[in-house]
Amino acid sequence: MARRALILLEGTRSNGLLYVQAAQRLGLHPITLSADPTQYDYLAAERLEAIHVDTDNLDALIGECSRLRATYDIAGITSAQESFYATAGKLCRYFDLPGPNPESVERCCDKFVQRQLLAEAGVPIPAYSLAANATDVESSAAEIGLPVVLKPAVGIGSSGVRLCRNVDELAEHTTYLLGGKHIWRSSPRILVEEFAQGPHYLAHIMGNNVIGIEAADFEPPPHFVFRGTILPALLTDEEHQHISEVSLSCLRALGLGWGPTCIDFRWTKRGPVVIEVNPRLAGDAQLVQLAHGVDLAAEHIKLIIGEEWDLRRIHSHTATARYLVADRDGTLDWIDGGSRAAAVPGVAEVKLYVEPKTPIIRKGDYRDCIGYVFAASPDRARAEAILQRAVELINWSITPFPASAAQERSSVP
Repeated sequence: MARRALILLEGTRSNGLLYVQAAQRLGLHPITLSADPTQYDYLAAERLEAIHVDTDNLDALIGECSRLRATYDIAGITSAQESFYATAGKLCRYFDLPGPNPESVERCCDKFVQRQLLAEAGVPIPAYSLAANATDVESSAAEIGLPVVLKPAVGIGSSGVRLCRNVDELAEHTTYLLGGKHIWRSSPRILVEEFAQGPHYLAHIMGNNVIGIEAADFEPPPHFVFRGTILPALLTDEEHQHISEVSLSCLRALGLGWGPTCIDFRWTKRGPVVIEVNPRLAGDAQLVQLAHGVDLAAEHIKLIIGEEWDLRRIHSHTATARYLVADRDGTLDWIDGGSRAAAVPGVAEVKLYVEPKTPIIRKGDYRDCIGYVFAASPDRARAEAILQRAVELINWSITPFPASAAQERSSVP
């Protein structure tokens, strides 16, 4: 009998290993298809099967999956990365496997189209406009009113996203986005958005079930780099219900509701305003398991392979995360304390992404995170205290680049 395999298109440094480990626990052999398997350190570390293939070429992927079917029983195909989730859906459709609607995923991944569909459905969102050039950006910002957020219409991980508080910052970031420094996966289109101000929340959803709502905060502006999160968020029953109802409205408007979704909100004077809908697990999906005992990666895989999932909460703890973010550009001299932090009772996981002598060049997005600490406890105050104690044990030193070298390096404005 052929070995059952789960095909994973690309991976992520946050959830890629989660899917691999969940697949193995379910008795599946994970195989990653990637344009560059070396970018995922867990593949080599865990000695996992990975195949080099052009993941932007659907025909090449069909050919590779067809070849694999000669050796394996392909139980399912998916991706932890939203950029390839629609492609995974197309492969599922081709091979007659359960999967998401690729058209719905593609519409969701285009932030302008997403905004249009949400607006048509009456979902509360920030004022927005689409711009193709500097003149469009300037006129859109004037109409919406500063401050505004500029972001690529298609992109992930807050890459290219910036809060522009005045006309100088607006011009500077427009030049960065359109001047050849930002890498576009599609034709350059900029979304100009009203800056929705208020506490930030994120809803973890599987199918049509809101599993949990967490609170998050960011590093200082102008960029949107996560600093920390806590699950569950301190919300009244009415506030929780309101966010849940708006979340389900988003799913209906975008034709989602199969598999995972995470939705970012700001709680403004108008109540919850949708910042972004993402057709994937959140980057900190482990917190849901720590807080509620629900392994979202495993339950998603069960759906993928046609088995019945179980989304029931096993317990009610508080799970919290702190993301370690570099405070300057330069060369990392040393970083230590990870093992001491991991030994603190109540710490669930410590991950350091960087090694000494690594050049640190901040981008103003998810790549600025050099590590994280997760902690959990049945008691909320205790969970926060555990996290703080562990974080204080981790230290690092960065030597700034020499002035001449720093001038040659490009960074986000």
